[in-house]
Order: sequence, then structure tokens, then C-alpha cells
Amino acid sequence: MSMTFDAYMRDVIQPMRDELTRLGVKELRTPEEVTENLENAKGTALVVVNSVCGCAAGNCRPGVAQALQHEVVPDHLFTVFAGQDKEATAKAREYFAPYPPSSPSIALMKDGQLVHFIQRHSIEDRTASEIAAELKGIFDEYCRG
Repeated sequence: MSMTFDAYMRDVIQPMRDELTRLGVKELRTPEEVTENLENAKGTALVVVNSVCGCAAGNCRPGVAQALQHEVVPDHLFTVFAGQDKEATAKAREYFAPYPPSSPSIALMKDGQLVHFIQRHSIEDRTASEIAAELKGIFDEYCRG
């Protein structure tokens, strides 16, 4: 029995999804889920644009994981997967204007408004610890009572 390419890709991608969802990050797989969750997220919301690239694996996801160990974290945690859930990712990116599409990337929103955005170029040249430090700083700034 041969596996289709799509099934193969799902199997390859699933651990990349699980790396965030096991931390309590909610996957948004459709544009409707993005709209419903981001527009109704009172307080702060972290949105991670996940991807299959090496900097997502080596820097972005581990940096997010480290940052979520901080005593202050956002009220809501979301992720979309670039290249996989294309429509959901496109919808999420509408909330990140004026920044161009970037994956991976990390957004912090407060009451539906973008307050901080980390683009790919600020992820790929930094360590997970450096990314976590930046995130902890913005959590302290925007996520305290």
C-alpha cells in the first residue's frame, strides 16, 4: 500500500505542529477560525506563523517554548502553519499589516491590535534563547495585569 504525497507530508509536518500544540498553542486551520479567535481574543494573544524551514525548527519554535516558561505569558496562544493551511495563514497575515508576509514570524496582539511583530529575518539570525528573551520582554511590557 503506497502512501500519497499529501499523507506523507501530513506525517512529516505533524511533529512540527505538535511542537507548539503540546505547549497549549491552539492551531487555527481555517480563515473562519482565525477571524473568530483573533477578533474575540480579549487581552493579549500570541500568534506564531509556523513553517517547515530550519529556522522555525531551530530558532522559532524552541524560542516560543522557552518564552512560555516565563511567569508572564499572553492570555491566548495561537498558531497558523504557512504553506500548509494557506487560507488561514493569509487571513492571519491581514492582522499583521503593515508587515509583509513572513514565515516563520511571531505576533503579539492586544485587544485585536498588533503591538509587536518579529519577522523571519529577526528569527533566522538569532538563537532560540535570544528570541525567548525578546518575547519575555514584550510579555512583561504588554501582558501584565
